Amino acid sequence: MQTIIPDIDENFSLPTHAAQAMPELSPHEELNMRARTLKLLSDLGGDPIIPTEEDAEVAIDLARQMINDPKMRPDFTKYPNEVMAYLAGMVAQTNCMIVEELSDLKLYVVNKLVHEIEHAKDSKARLTAIKSLGEVDGVDAFKKRSEMTVKIMPIEEVEKELLKTLEDIEYHVVEESNASPIALAGIRESCV
Repeated sequence: MQTIIPDIDENFSLPTHAAQAMPELSPHEELNMRARTLKLLSDLGGDPIIPTEEDAEVAIDLARQMINDPKMRPDFTKYPNEVMAYLAGMVAQTNCMIVEELSDLKLYVVNKLVHEIEHAKDSKARLTAIKSLGEVDGVDAFKKRSEMTVKIMPIEEVEKELLKTLEDIEYHVVEESNASPIALAGIRESCV
């Protein structure tokens, strides 16, 4: 049997500990990695991870802190496995696609607003729902529109129309020396 030795790059420094070899992870990526590891270890050992109410409260508090300060990088190593599992479960539940297409979500919103309009107990709630429905993209009941029609014409036609417009302008010659300023003002207003 022949011994095969792989080529080893020279002058390649190895990290002193495993933490240096790990890529920089976002808190979400690190939480997912920890949750997958916890699940795998739990499944292999046959020991289910069951969070207590106290663990759930700690996880909820940590989630609130992370939501309020998105730049926060929590030290997940100081939390027990049960807290990590509960936190990962909360993130997984809220970080998923509710609908495959945004058009489905828009349809859901429109349907719910129509339902609210039809079943509102007071006129204030009904008017609020109507206003919200009118602002939905596509309904646009309250959107002010301005339309512009662009007519593309050959340059010859444009020249003909301009010449016709110039010919239709009436020119009035007024001598300023004989007329009073009040009469001139009246003539100018009649020309405009």
